[in-house]
Amino acid sequence: MQPLGLNEIRELYLKFFESKQHLRMPSFSLIPQNDKSLLLINAGMAPLKPYFTGQEIPPSKRVATCQKCIRTGDIDNVGKTARHGTFFEMLGNFSFGDYFKEEAIAWAWEFVTEWLEIPSDKLYISIYQDDDEAFDIWNKNIGIPAERIFRLGKEDNFWELGLGPCGPCSEIYYDRGPEYGCGKEDCAVGCDCDRYLEFWNLVFTQFNKKEDGSYSDLEHPNIDTGMGLERVAAMMQNVYSLFDVDTIKAIRDKVCELSKIEYTKDKQKDISIRIITDHIRSITFMTADGVLPSNEGRGYVLRRLLRRAARHGKLLGINELFMSNLSQTVIDVSKGAYPELEDKQEYIHKVISVEEKRFYETIDQGISLLKNHIKEFRSTLRNILSGSEAFKLYDTFGFPLELMQEILSEEGMTVDEKAFWAEMEHQRERARQAREETNYSGADDTVYNHLDPTLTTEFVGYAQHEIDNAVITAIIADGEIEQAAKEGSQVSLVLDKSPFYAESGGQKGDSGEIVTAEGRVAVIDCFKAGGNKWIHKGKVMEGQIKISETAAAKIDNGQRMDTARNHTATHLLQKALREVLGNHVEQSGSDVSCDRLRFDFTHFAPLTEEELLKVENMVNDHILEGIPVKTNEMDLEAARTKGATALFGEKYGSIVRVVDIGGYSVELCGGTHVGNTGQIGQFKIISESGIAAGVRRIEAVTGHGALEYYRALEGRLRDIGSLIKASPENLISKIKNFIFEGKQLSSEMEKLKAKLTSGQIDSLLDERGNIGGVDVICTQIPPLSVQDLRAMGDRIKDRLECGVIILSSPFEDNLNLLVMATDKAVQKGVHAGNIVKEAAASLGGKGGGRPNMAQAGIKNPEKAQELLIKAQEVLFGQIK
Repeated sequence: MQPLGLNEIRELYLKFFESKQHLRMPSFSLIPQNDKSLLLINAGMAPLKPYFTGQEIPPSKRVATCQKCIRTGDIDNVGKTARHGTFFEMLGNFSFGDYFKEEAIAWAWEFVTEWLEIPSDKLYISIYQDDDEAFDIWNKNIGIPAERIFRLGKEDNFWELGLGPCGPCSEIYYDRGPEYGCGKEDCAVGCDCDRYLEFWNLVFTQFNKKEDGSYSDLEHPNIDTGMGLERVAAMMQNVYSLFDVDTIKAIRDKVCELSKIEYTKDKQKDISIRIITDHIRSITFMTADGVLPSNEGRGYVLRRLLRRAARHGKLLGINELFMSNLSQTVIDVSKGAYPELEDKQEYIHKVISVEEKRFYETIDQGISLLKNHIKEFRSTLRNILSGSEAFKLYDTFGFPLELMQEILSEEGMTVDEKAFWAEMEHQRERARQAREETNYSGADDTVYNHLDPTLTTEFVGYAQHEIDNAVITAIIADGEIEQAAKEGSQVSLVLDKSPFYAESGGQKGDSGEIVTAEGRVAVIDCFKAGGNKWIHKGKVMEGQIKISETAAAKIDNGQRMDTARNHTATHLLQKALREVLGNHVEQSGSDVSCDRLRFDFTHFAPLTEEELLKVENMVNDHILEGIPVKTNEMDLEAARTKGATALFGEKYGSIVRVVDIGGYSVELCGGTHVGNTGQIGQFKIISESGIAAGVRRIEAVTGHGALEYYRALEGRLRDIGSLIKASPENLISKIKNFIFEGKQLSSEMEKLKAKLTSGQIDSLLDERGNIGGVDVICTQIPPLSVQDLRAMGDRIKDRLECGVIILSSPFEDNLNLLVMATDKAVQKGVHAGNIVKEAAASLGGKGGGRPNMAQAGIKNPEKAQELLIKAQEVLFGQIK
């Protein structure tokens, strides 16, 4: 058995199955597509569900992949054991209605014994207890003795995921030797110890589970196998832990180098080293696939992993930002199989370093809040931080529980751990409930899923905007699959070929019309359904349409051209943003229509006016240059060599379409574009904003949209000029004069108001009463805001030694009540808050305050006199 490296094993596996006529497909993104059941891809078969259900036709009936996966269910065990990790690679070979058990078992045995050269006497087999067919293949065809084939129950050897395809499975085990065992006499396959290592699971998907719990045979059984690459590498390299596998050990060694700590010398530090080693793999791959740190969903998973790793870095004595540096090691050992890591490395480093820095800042905030809690505890004689308080520190600030415990223990205090974990479980339950219960596919079941999966549409719209030989292959009328549709019906049509661009890559679909011999359909949108079907959505305007009819299909050329202007402009915009802001800028979303473009991108601060102007000028300069825009199809590797930018999460085949704007901007893109940048006309940014942590949005217009934008601005300028009687060239000076005059008038009004108020105060003081040695001013005054009313009260109070001021004032449909009392009046028993509370309540209002000042508002301005009388009654009761 050769000690093969992890990267060698991956390549060997894929080559083996290519030799068995399997299509080698690259790993799908970690972000699930059209699957609500998952936050992140967690198994090799997960991205292939539509092929298993038959909703989509696979590119080949035989497929082999190495799929990157994330699982966080056992995160608390990561670092503590030799085998738990959050990131792993799953090798898999799949048959979609082609070969079945006999071939799957034979090829698995051939690969394991001949290509990996694992001694057959070290291998054991498990099967589902009732699967006699699998037993016979292993025993009679392969020659495995019956005593080395173990029948296990449904829990161990039957695979199902809710409703839908499911079936028995067979697992291959490797005997690592008695030194890894538990020493029991009955130790065998199925034992909980580490001797018998299960490394390859062959799932025979032959049944369909129904809602009533029964099973029916699938018409076309499938094969779904999964082999953990890290586990096989550990086995082949004869190492106990996945952290000793060559590529993972390189990361582990880098952690030791950064922390200046030797591995295996301290048990607790080894745990921290392993946690960081595992988590940085997940962090790097998730970031490369476009996941950004956030407080929800998959972004929360990333944030949690990153902050957990950063915390353990602190425990190891690493006091500077280190995780971006460490991610480079992940990139170096994995970029051969995952070139996107190298393509996005600057972006990966930026995202990680920004989030790590933010974590340290929030930790400082958390420590400050915890110290406030400690200060409060001392004053109230508490010594336990509640579970809800602890969880808030953890959830909001990423503050680790163990750090809280450490700081509190130094003060003789502790945390209510039981309540903390209860809060944690509540959050997990909320997350589970938030994720919709779905079927096997994890996607909404729509009428489009029930169309014939063999139907496809050939897109001819790059070169042709109108064709007359399309055939209608499916009609959905008013939500039902039909053979025909009449005038007035809302329809969705599938054509065998179409010039209509179907919405994808952020570009909106085309509109236009479809005409048959008997009917006409106005198409308002076009989008894709599973299996490469173009859905033309619209309304039958005349006559009727039928299945299998020949149709003429024509797009709205004006709309297509305006959309193309905006789409080409997004390419120029992305390039300009990278030049002005840096190569960490990556597209995280776009929305391109005929009206405007919206471009979302990764950046961690608002753009300055200077930066926006630079970007806008760069785009317009390249428009004015009139650069040819060329599109070419080439293989993916050639496109990478050319430096083509790819989009996060986009699935690319072996042949890709490259949009090249004079070598300045080169992107993989399936959208429609102008032939020359000069056709864009002009480009104008109309807004820039933040839409999420680390994501900014620019909205812009081009061509006709820009012209309309400028005309609208001119119209507003004319309207303003008309209002202030100024020509456009004199607007600024005229407005400046208005502002200056306004300030002067405001200043004069304030002076006049002060004089009036001063005279009013003198008058009120002259008319004051006295009760029990307390001066009382109780009156209604002309309308004043709450702020002005309070300012007037303060000025009166300053001129009283022992007194109470009760003022009511109507203002904007409310009646405001203010009561103030001097310190000596308070000593005599006056409580302004109680006066206001009782007086307001008598008229259905609410209010209150301190003994020396209180206020309220009620909705009955006409009841001012009643309010004052009630306030006086309460005051008299207090003084007596």
